Amino acid sequence: MRELRTAEIIAVGSELVTPHRIDTNSLSLTGRLNDIGIVVRAKAVVGDDPGDLSAVLRAAIARADVVITTGGLGPTEDDLTREVVAETLQLPLEEDAEILETIRRRFARRGVRMPEINRRQAMVPRGATALPNPNGTAPGLLIETGGQLVILLPGPPREMQPMFDTHIAPRLAERAKGRRVLRRVIKITGRSESQVEELAQPIYAPLRDAAIRIETTILASPGLIELHLSASSADVEAAERALDTGVAQLAAALGDVVFSTDGRALEEVVGSLLNARSWKIAVAESCTGGLVLGRLTDIAGSSAWVTGGVVAYANEVKIEQLGVPAELIAAHGAVSEPVAKAMAEGVRTRLHADVGLAITGIAGPSGGTPEKPVGTVVVAIAASATEARTFRFVGDREMIRRFSTAAALDMVRRS
Repeated sequence: MRELRTAEIIAVGSELVTPHRIDTNSLSLTGRLNDIGIVVRAKAVVGDDPGDLSAVLRAAIARADVVITTGGLGPTEDDLTREVVAETLQLPLEEDAEILETIRRRFARRGVRMPEINRRQAMVPRGATALPNPNGTAPGLLIETGGQLVILLPGPPREMQPMFDTHIAPRLAERAKGRRVLRRVIKITGRSESQVEELAQPIYAPLRDAAIRIETTILASPGLIELHLSASSADVEAAERALDTGVAQLAAALGDVVFSTDGRALEEVVGSLLNARSWKIAVAESCTGGLVLGRLTDIAGSSAWVTGGVVAYANEVKIEQLGVPAELIAAHGAVSEPVAKAMAEGVRTRLHADVGLAITGIAGPSGGTPEKPVGTVVVAIAASATEARTFRFVGDREMIRRFSTAAALDMVRRS
């Protein structure tokens, strides 16, 4: 019996190729398949077009041990998955009397007659195994072809997930031969994607050539770089050791820009450091409008180390609520290190915190000057001493604000 190592997922439905509906099934299926030891090599989203679906299906079958489709098993004329799969695999469709009776009974329990169009859901490709669906009318289908598996699952997650867990996962696990896909994530801030890649590149090759091959992926977003490491092996302990070694080597090469190797977000790391010292933090924000405090208080239990914050957008608020001297703003401007320091000291004193954090900046798109262009952001932290740093971020308003929150939290982490 062919060992199963790779899979592809095809989400079917024209609504999924619009801005109004997102395919979430492939995310949950990828996690479940990885737990079994099957690597998802590709995902596709296809509209309700038989030609497009057939082309994507043929390509997936040519590459993967397991092909899973989600959606397109309903009773209407745009539900084409079973018909396209049957045609692609050259299998005739046959009505299954038992499935038909199950669908009839489901409607009868609701006191209504089954519409004739629901007969389509009782059509099964010859040789396929029908999978019961106690949560809907569409049964799933399992087809073995040349040692590969083609699996048709319904689209609604409340139907798809129980069906996969009950009827598919055990079969796949048996043929995955005990393999597992294990992952690690290294989280970095304060460096660009290219800077991280330059430092990490020399370490990649030995990891990929090791007895247990480690695959690496780099992901970038404003203020955050992630290095994802994965290993697939039946020897789970050896894979864990290999990943631990890879993480240690990369973290050593990258240095103190690494803030997490255990999956924690930056605000969780900052919270843990504050909590360990029994310190409390207060935040004064101008250009970020409360985003930093929002990230900090997203963490359960943050009341132990967050006292509160002030959104000081207007200069009057900086003066009245934080005690920033008006002459300081007049002399240096609201976006300046002296004003940021005064904001941090003011919020620390007035909200009775051990640490005061402040951000002031120009997020754009207007408001910049040649001396202080859009993207100029000043972060200050007041604790045993007060320090400030000026940043120049590039991007639109949202990106600049996200970069700013990451920079501010990282200053707290480092202090």
